[in-house]
Amino acid sequence: MNTATSPSDSDTHANTVKSRHTHPFGNLNAVGRFVAPAVTRPFAIVETTAFMLIVCVLCWRFDPSDPLLLKTGFPWLWFATLVVALRYGTLLGLYASALLIGVWLVHTHGGGDAWPTMFFTGGLLQTIIAGHFGDIWGARAQRADSLNGYLNDRLVAMTNSHYLMRLSHERLEKDLLSKPTTLRDSITELRRLSVAHGLEVPRTHTAGEMPGARELLEFVAQACQIEVAALYPVRAGKVDTTALARLGDTFEIDPHDELVVRALDTKSVAHLRSDEQPVSQTSLLVCAPLVAADGDVLALLAIRRMPFLSLNFDNLQLLLVLLGYYADGVEHAQQVRDILQVVPDCPYDFALDMSRLARLVRSAGIASSLVALVFPHDDAGDSFFEHVMRRRRSLDLLWPIRTDGRSVLINLMPATDETGVDGYLARIEASLRVQFNVDLEGARIGVHTLHLGTGAPGPALRGLLTRSGIDG
Repeated sequence: MNTATSPSDSDTHANTVKSRHTHPFGNLNAVGRFVAPAVTRPFAIVETTAFMLIVCVLCWRFDPSDPLLLKTGFPWLWFATLVVALRYGTLLGLYASALLIGVWLVHTHGGGDAWPTMFFTGGLLQTIIAGHFGDIWGARAQRADSLNGYLNDRLVAMTNSHYLMRLSHERLEKDLLSKPTTLRDSITELRRLSVAHGLEVPRTHTAGEMPGARELLEFVAQACQIEVAALYPVRAGKVDTTALARLGDTFEIDPHDELVVRALDTKSVAHLRSDEQPVSQTSLLVCAPLVAADGDVLALLAIRRMPFLSLNFDNLQLLLVLLGYYADGVEHAQQVRDILQVVPDCPYDFALDMSRLARLVRSAGIASSLVALVFPHDDAGDSFFEHVMRRRRSLDLLWPIRTDGRSVLINLMPATDETGVDGYLARIEASLRVQFNVDLEGARIGVHTLHLGTGAPGPALRGLLTRSGIDG
């Protein structure tokens, strides 16, 4: 049995796994993450108090008569509050400053000495400025992290799509006539399953069932030639022994089985002929996790029997990608189904990204927009329409709509606010002026915009289509 992997296959899979763990500050070492945490921990007040007391004790041991180092010619002690302000922000920086004032009062027994006005005034101003800097960049880092999470999901989905496209060309050359379904049919069927049942499995995996699991197992078994298998839910990183769906003979799963543990640890397919480590004790042939785009494991497919010739790298990799594609659809299926109920003609990919961006607005406040450009349906309007479609940005998602009287181009623009929309329209108008010597008004191009908010995206999209002259 040939299960050897080619360099291109290994690189594709490695890039896919790596992209699931991408983090905008992932290059920081352990010391860097401790000194500059991405978020403020609840234990920050205790940490600040302990840090300031330790610094004050060290200064007192250095010079018991001048524990605040007022006579050294430089306010060394304010470096401690500077670190706290940069690490946690303005409020905890002022708290650290208050601790210094308290230490001075204790040392002077209630303020018997003259108050060092310039020492404390300069230190407080320095702490406020540093804390304000820390607050601003902390907020920017959080926004960048949220936006990078969305881009990471999009990258994983695009990587899987490219891999499926490559496999589709190979299989058309090798065994198109011997397979019961094509990869295009597989994608269509997986979309239908995830949307038709309205699946939405919480990240805590408290749900006892996953509607559509039986249909998923039967379809994957047909596409990958599986004979005996079962689908088990994964809760808190552990496999539940109660199967969601079964195929063929009944069997029990051991949560401590070597293949099960390896599949959950690596979030990839584990099988007997793996070249990584030999498997000595297992009753299974293959274990494949259902991994969503953000890296969460929703369920585990345990395979007990499949044809000998089907146990090859391409078939197992196809199995993992199909399960991942379905798992990603599961997490967004309810939101996508809500959009498709209001706008049935909306493409699946467009509805999926729109639901993700709407969630990004609610969770991180990152604005995204839709721009509808309405073109007249004539020779000139069709030329303008094709020209604008070619001017799309790399991250934008287009939905072209053609009717008898007009052509409408719906452009979904991630992480774009009102200023970004104005810039996009200005670039389109400048391009039309260079290419056709006409502006938007002269070309009779109508412009309608929609900024995604906290409301339901389906009715908002329906309203944008109505304003653009698209009914039904």
